[in-house]
Amino acid sequence: MNAKEEVELYDENRNKLGRTKVRYRDTLDKGEFIIATQLTIINSKKEILISLRSKEKDKFPLMWECNGGAVKKGESSIEGLKREIYEELGLKIDENEVVYLRTARNSFRFKDMYFLYKDIDINEIDFKDGESIDVKWVSIDEFIDLFNKGKMVPSIDFNREDYAKCLEIIKERKE
Repeated sequence: MNAKEEVELYDENRNKLGRTKVRYRDTLDKGEFIIATQLTIINSKKEILISLRSKEKDKFPLMWECNGGAVKKGESSIEGLKREIYEELGLKIDENEVVYLRTARNSFRFKDMYFLYKDIDINEIDFKDGESIDVKWVSIDEFIDLFNKGKMVPSIDFNREDYAKCLEIIKERKE
């Protein structure tokens, strides 16, 4: 994690404000938003890849999550996604294989949600930056159960409806 991670600021309509702040140092003011990403990877068994956050993380240590993170100044959403997935899992993803799902918004962030349909050998995962320390494949029921038991990062914005939409897109692409 870069202590000087500069992020662009946006208004509530996702218009650039022409200002930046340093993440984890500067506090966002009311009406300032950043852009973040989240990737849900689904394999041919219809399982979801989740990773375990390091105990060194300031927020939500040793909790499971779908990977992603903040988009840095000068990056597009997809560029930020690719960088985060490489940093956290050592995976180089092809943006042509990634499908945009939707954008979730809270009081300080727009989160662009994507999914990737791919079989990944978890033994080949390389935790490059140490933010993640383990991965596993889980069913949608296991995913929801982990979330309901408070073992998933609470800011996960992926639900059964998103999962069903992913499976429908996968089915359409196969036909």
